[in-house]
Amino acid sequence: MAHQKREGISTDDDCASKHLKGTDDSPMASAAAAAAVTLQRVLLASAALRLALVVFGEWQDAHLEVRYTDVDYLVFSDAAASVAAGGSPFARATYRYSPLLAFLLLPNSLLHAAWGKLLFSAADLLVGLFIDTILKLRGIPEKMRMWSVVAWLFNPFTFTIGTRGNCEPIVCAVMLWILICLMKGKVLQAAFWYGLIVHFRIYPIIYAIPFVVVLGKSYAGPSGRPTLTMWSSEQHLQNDKASQRKGSASFVATLWDFLSNFITRNAVLFGLLSGSMFFAWTGVFFYLYGWDFLNEALLYHLTRTDPRHNFSIYFYHIYLHHQQGFSSIERLASFLPQLIVQLALITRFSRDLPFCMFLQTVAFVAFNKVMTAQYFVWFFCLLPLILPWSSIKLKWKGLACMIVWMGSQLHWLMWAYQLEFKGRNVFVELWVAGLVFLAANTFVMLMVIKHYKYTPLFSSQMKSGSKVATKKE
Repeated sequence: MAHQKREGISTDDDCASKHLKGTDDSPMASAAAAAAVTLQRVLLASAALRLALVVFGEWQDAHLEVRYTDVDYLVFSDAAASVAAGGSPFARATYRYSPLLAFLLLPNSLLHAAWGKLLFSAADLLVGLFIDTILKLRGIPEKMRMWSVVAWLFNPFTFTIGTRGNCEPIVCAVMLWILICLMKGKVLQAAFWYGLIVHFRIYPIIYAIPFVVVLGKSYAGPSGRPTLTMWSSEQHLQNDKASQRKGSASFVATLWDFLSNFITRNAVLFGLLSGSMFFAWTGVFFYLYGWDFLNEALLYHLTRTDPRHNFSIYFYHIYLHHQQGFSSIERLASFLPQLIVQLALITRFSRDLPFCMFLQTVAFVAFNKVMTAQYFVWFFCLLPLILPWSSIKLKWKGLACMIVWMGSQLHWLMWAYQLEFKGRNVFVELWVAGLVFLAANTFVMLMVIKHYKYTPLFSSQMKSGSKVATKKE
């Protein structure tokens, strides 16, 4: 029995290597790679990289004209200094975040200005650890887990965001921790952190409905605890079309299934506690800082219109009409495409929670009124969670997706450079480049959906011969 189990793990590892690399390795090469790539070594290497970038950033800021540090980090630091002096973080113009962030960065004023960068980089490493934990809970072989962790920790977008002083890695780490809590049946703990993180950074509110959906009647297994649907190499190698037919259903049938399973004890507890946490933190800071807090940290993000050029398809319209202002109908119209796409994705994919969250985030960022590069980190932290269920190989479809996405982004940056540094009137060209980038995001999403094996995160029944496991708290 033990011998068969070891053989199964070996087969999964071989499949994982072929799936992610697209090539067959010799036994000696596979053994050497497995010995070389371990979670501890990956974390140590990525920690050394981030520490070196923080040190280099301090040197660049002191000696070069172009600063390495993100301008937002200076805003965070000034807000923290204001709090340390007994004032309000909102005394700093353009600080539009929860006061919690300013409190976390108090050591910037008391210890060293780079404290926040080290904190955000540590959260970055924590995301890598949580990715490994989530995939391990679902039975992913070690080799495949390591490649998924590497896809996050050594992504240039991710390791520069934290070391330049952006707070998004904290949000990513908390969101993955919420997933872990749900997978282990710790609903109240998940609700606590969800209410807190929505207060900290409002965008995770888009995951509220999928969380409630997975906490429906299928959440608790026969033992009363959640039963995870596990990964297996045999299951993964099945015909993708068959799995899509199994996972597909008509819109009406899916909607009815959603509504009929909506209200359960776990869902109600999650909603009540997470909502209470959100309003509790909001109430505390409203008491401390009044309407300045409410307007800057929350309401501003609902009505935000940024006339500066960014990746969003709305920027040119906002730029042309910013002085005149916008009517309520115009503000609502900009949210309508987001709302339609979000509801469609939730209705279709919500039971495969990591996959649904990934698609939601990509769509939310792509259709947002303001889009900057830091927002890409929101879905990059979810990408490693879906890779084991994707049949896209790096050669050639994976490479094509990367070229389309990065190429359209570089195309936009070319026109942005002409506008910002050369002072040329290329607003229309920049807006067209934004449309191309939206098309690229849509293309990549459709490719991911087409080659993904839809697998609900939780299974309510134990079927004979299927690879499922009940995870205890």
